[in-house]
Formats: sequence, C-alpha cells, structure tokens
Amino acid sequence: MTASLKSLFDLTGRVAIITGGSRGLGLQIAAALGEYGAAVVLVARKQFELDEAVAALQLQGISALGLAADLADAPATLVAQVMDRLGRIDILVNNAGTTWGAAAEDYPESSWHKVLDLNVSAMFLLTQAVTRAAFLPQNKGVVINVASILGLVGTPHWQTGTVAYNAAKGAVLSMTRALAAEWGPKNIRVNALAPGFFPSRMTAGTLEAAGGKMIELTPLGKLGGPTDLMGPALLLASDAGGHITGQVIVIDGGATII
Repeated sequence: MTASLKSLFDLTGRVAIITGGSRGLGLQIAAALGEYGAAVVLVARKQFELDEAVAALQLQGISALGLAADLADAPATLVAQVMDRLGRIDILVNNAGTTWGAAAEDYPESSWHKVLDLNVSAMFLLTQAVTRAAFLPQNKGVVINVASILGLVGTPHWQTGTVAYNAAKGAVLSMTRALAAEWGPKNIRVNALAPGFFPSRMTAGTLEAAGGKMIELTPLGKLGGPTDLMGPALLLASDAGGHITGQVIVIDGGATII
C-alpha cells in the first residue's frame, strides 16, 4: 500500500535549520515547515528579531528556537549547538544573504567580497558542517538553497547593477547541482528555490525605484507574496519531493519567461 499524500508532506520529528530565519523569506519558509510538524531553528544575527519571530511561530503551535550567529564565524559551533539542544538535523535551508548595488565599473572591492563571502562561502561551509555532523551519520538529509532569479538572468539596464549578487546566486545554483550529484548516493537531496522580487527589507530600495515596472513586466502582474514560497519549500523539504534533487524551482510570477 502506498503512503498517503498527507503523510508524504508530514515533517513530524524532524529538525530544520533556517538561516536568515527571523524575517522575510526565511520566516515564511520556517512557518511552512513548522506547520507540517518540523521543529524549526531560526538563525540570524540579532537576538531580539529572533525572539520576536520565535514568539510569533509559537503562537501558531510551532516548535521554534532562535540562535543568534554570524555565519562568517565557525559554522561547526552553530551546528554543535543545534545537535546539543535537539539531537538531530534533518533539513537545512540556506536563506541568509546580502546584496549591494552599484554600477559594475564602480563596484567596490569590499562589497564584492562581502556579498560573495556570505552568499556563497558561508553557505557552503555551513552545509558542509551540517552534512558532516548530521546528514552523513543518519544517511539522510535535505538542503534547500535560496538563490534568486538574478542567478539566471542579468540585472536590467534600468535598475542599479548588482553584479556581485548575480554572480553569487549563479554560483549557488551551480553548487546546488554539484552537491546533489556528489551526495545523491549518500541519500542527501540538494535543491534550490529561485524567487523573483518579494517585498523585504533587502529589496525595499529596488522596489521603491522600479517596483511598478517589475510588476508591469511580470505575466502574473504582481510581486511575490507572504505565502508564495511555502508550498515549494514544503515540497522540497518533505518526502513528497523525495525523488527531486539538483533542481531549481523558480517562483517569480513568470518574470523570467519573457
């Protein structure tokens, strides 16, 4: 007898780490995984923002923990904290990121390194640490990397340039495929979400300057909303997506198809 569809989406007993989980897309994903039974560990730099997010999730009946950490520091320390507190890690959502806008010919070297270090290097090193400590010993794990449509396309000429962010998110997509191929035989699935533009603190300036034109050029005629990542994230995190690895799900209202 095959498993029921509800049971395939059930995450009861599993532990999920969500970086950049105190607000925005990360909190949206945490709410989805938590609603379906996962204990969620939110990671961000500011403890007061984590405390607010954890309280909001707990009001929904979700088991949530907030751990303040700078992902530029040793990731093994963060992983050890989670293992000590919860005993396992089943899902890693790499959502934390940063950007910087400037014309390519004027792009500051320091900003280039800041964007690449957090969006690519820190993501890989945390994924490596979680895999060593949890996924390999238990012979199972799920990684969801939050990329961007800007890893698939260039920034339009009428927007401020974000060359480091584009390069970083392109690297995230390539890393997703490389890890999926290497770790597939170890029962570790690695996939990516590529959101279009969603209202957030990071995108506020861009949307203020060009949000109307973005909406006009998007077939569905809207920006991403507060539930639009929930379904795709739940699919990839759960056994319902058990035969999906190395893939990218684009959530952009059709912006990249025209």
